[in-house]
Amino acid sequence: MTPAGPPPGRLPDPDPDLASEPTADQATKDAMSSPTTDSPAHSASTASTLITNIAALVTNDPSLGDGSPLGLIQDAAVVIDGDRIAWTGDQSKAPATDNRVDAGGRAVIPGFVDSHSHLVFAGDRTAEFNARMSGRAYSAGGIRTTVAATRAATDEELEANLTRYLREALRQGTTTFETKSGYGLTVHDEARALRIAARHTDEVTYLGAHIVSPDHAEDPAAYVALVTGEMLDACAPHARWIDVFCEKGAFDGDQARAILTAGRARGLHPRIHANQLSYGPGVQLAVELDAASADHCTHLTDADVDALASGGTVATLLPGAEFSTRAEWPDARRLLDAGVTVALSTDCNPGSSFTSSVPFCVALAVRDMGMTPDEAVWAATAGGARALRRDDVGRLTPGAYADLALLDAPSHVHLAYRPGVPLVTGVWRRGVRVV
Repeated sequence: MTPAGPPPGRLPDPDPDLASEPTADQATKDAMSSPTTDSPAHSASTASTLITNIAALVTNDPSLGDGSPLGLIQDAAVVIDGDRIAWTGDQSKAPATDNRVDAGGRAVIPGFVDSHSHLVFAGDRTAEFNARMSGRAYSAGGIRTTVAATRAATDEELEANLTRYLREALRQGTTTFETKSGYGLTVHDEARALRIAARHTDEVTYLGAHIVSPDHAEDPAAYVALVTGEMLDACAPHARWIDVFCEKGAFDGDQARAILTAGRARGLHPRIHANQLSYGPGVQLAVELDAASADHCTHLTDADVDALASGGTVATLLPGAEFSTRAEWPDARRLLDAGVTVALSTDCNPGSSFTSSVPFCVALAVRDMGMTPDEAVWAATAGGARALRRDDVGRLTPGAYADLALLDAPSHVHLAYRPGVPLVTGVWRRGVRVV
């Protein structure tokens, strides 16, 4: 007699043995702190765990499985030992472990790597969004509205906002987080934003050059001097990266070069908001300075595409911004066909892309930017890791962090196939189940 299975169209519930793992609520709180600290919150269990009965395992290692960039393994298993991946392969060959989790015929992917977000802020810009979607002009301040609210907020309010959105993203499968300053635009407020971010996120970016501060509206040169001088001195100890919004109305190519060069001299690695609203020098400057990432990349010349293809700079595409502003979509197909490394991220911010959902961005990239589901999932995991110059996240291979997401679907393709559906049903971060 054939054993009874799940109803048609429904996968069986996972059967995790979580006796040695913390509760989901506690693990989620623990996961909000920086993994670089030595606090007990980051001490993964020393016991080993086998996750088996995986219908499709995305490893992002082309030497594994089907040989594609996703390194897809069917009928797979993965072993977690401490905070790292110890083994991946065919479930029939899985080694013995202390604990076992039955994935129930679901897909497992690396945790998403969100390499571009703006999460240290206060306030709300609902009225601006509503006016934009209604086709009405709105000139109440834009970024300056958020700057005013952020300056007025307490540290506790900013931290509560940040951790709220990090938890929201974690529940949707994001396990590595980059976030920026950029809504303070004073020495004090930029430094405190970075201090708060550094307590909770993996990668911290100094973005004093988001726009010219309203306090220096009549003297942009003085503001550039502040960003590259006193503000940089206060912010550099709390950040790994330096960023600039190189765009008409923000900072031109010469100003952007001066800002990024000054940051690099202080040990910060460059990245850049480039070519979002118009053609400009941002992409070429990113490649010239070996920036890890040029972000947005909506308006590109052939020379820009060639430069990205021949250099080490990742093109990070942010479809949430185009969706939220009804702007022109970046041409991901053009970039991929030219051999450019592409990442996908949320650009989560209160003005132009208020989403923390990488799965939503994956669906947009497939539907509107010319990417295949495989390409979009790779870009949102391994691509994000490349944009942060990391090789310990964004893949599920021995030695990498045990950051992974269990989908309530038999294939990663469902992330694009079923847009808007909350498919992430389990998340492990640094070897600990947090969702």
